[in-house]
Amino acid sequence: MKNFNAGQYINQGTYKSFQPTHINRQWHVENMEVLNLLSQADRQLGRLDMYSEYIPNIDLFIRMHVLKEATQSSKIEGTKTNIEEALLVKEDLKEEKRDDWEEVQNYILALNSAVESLSKLPFSSRLIKNTHQTLLQGVRGKHKLPGEFRRSQNWIGGASIRDAIFIPPIHTTVNNYMGDLENFVHNESHFLPDLLKIAIVHYQFETIHPFLDGNGRVGRLLITLYLVEKGILKKPVLYLSDFFEKHRTLYYDNLTRVREKNDLIQWVKFFLVGIIETAKNGITTFDQILKLKRDVEQKLQQLSSRSNSPQLILTYLFQDPIVEVQKAKALTQLSLPSVYKLISEFEKLGILEEITGEKRGKLYVFRDYIDLFN
Repeated sequence: MKNFNAGQYINQGTYKSFQPTHINRQWHVENMEVLNLLSQADRQLGRLDMYSEYIPNIDLFIRMHVLKEATQSSKIEGTKTNIEEALLVKEDLKEEKRDDWEEVQNYILALNSAVESLSKLPFSSRLIKNTHQTLLQGVRGKHKLPGEFRRSQNWIGGASIRDAIFIPPIHTTVNNYMGDLENFVHNESHFLPDLLKIAIVHYQFETIHPFLDGNGRVGRLLITLYLVEKGILKKPVLYLSDFFEKHRTLYYDNLTRVREKNDLIQWVKFFLVGIIETAKNGITTFDQILKLKRDVEQKLQQLSSRSNSPQLILTYLFQDPIVEVQKAKALTQLSLPSVYKLISEFEKLGILEEITGEKRGKLYVFRDYIDLFN
C-alpha cells in the first residue's frame, strides 16, 4: 500500500479519463496504524455479530437498520426522505415527496433482494447489475441503463465534461475493470484481510463508476453484501452510509486523495474508523432496543386485556413502528371498538402517538423506537 500507484490520466481527445491500476494482485500492508485499526475493527465487528445472534426476533429489528441505511445512503445523493416518511405508504405522502420516497423504497428492495440472492449467487458483476436494476426501476435514472454497465462516458461534478471534477475510465474499459474487481474479491491465492479488501473494492468501484447513475448507492450497498457473503456478519446489521453522511466531505476528499496523491492508506484508515464507530453504535442501538422492549412490556402489564393482543401489536411495532386501526384489527382479530380501546390505552401509556391530526385515517407512531435510529 505504501508504494501504491492509483492510475493515470489518459487523453481521450477532448478530455482525459482516469484509468485506475488493477487491484487483483499481491498486497503488502506494513503500516502499523492501519494494522491497529484493523484489529479494532475486527474486534468490534465480532462483538456486533455475536450480539446480533442473541437478539430474539432480530429480523424485526434489521428492517429498521435497512430503512436507516436506505434513507442515509439516498440522502448522500440528495434525496430528503426521513425514516418516518419512508415508513408511510405512498398515498400518505405529499406529491412532491413521492419521488424521493420511491428511491428509498427501491434501495430497501435492492438491498434485501441482494442479501437473499447471496445464497445462490456470489458477489459478482451479475449480482451488482441485478441490484442496480432494482435500484433504478421506475425512478429518476430509469432511462440510464438499469442493470447494465455504461456504454458511454460519464463524469462527476461540473455542468459538462469540460469542467468535471473527476472523469472515470472510458466506457470501453469498464467490463475489464469490473472483471478485475470480481477476481480480486474471490482471489484466495493472495491473502489480504477482508476489511482491507472491501475498503479497496469500494474505492475501486467508485473510481470505475461503472453505471450511468446510482454508483454511490450501489457502492455503499456492496460493503454490507461483502461482509455477509464472507461470513463476517451472519445478518446484515452493519451499514456505513450513516457514517459517510455525517462525514460526507471527508468521505469524498479521502476517495479523491487516493487518485490525486496515491494515498490509499488514508482512505483505508478512514474506512476502518467507520467500521469501528458503526459497529459500536450498532451494539448501543441493540442495547437500547432491548431496554425499550423491557420497558414497554412492563407498561403493558397495566392493561386490562388478558389476551395476547397487546403483545401482537407490540411485536408488529418493532418491525413497523407505524400502525393504523385496520392493521391492528387484522393482527388481533378484535372487533373495531375493542381495537380503538386498545390503541387508546397504548396512547395513554405513551407507547403510541397519533401523527395525522385527522378524524379518519389516523396513523399511530411508536416514536421511542424510531428515535433510536435517528
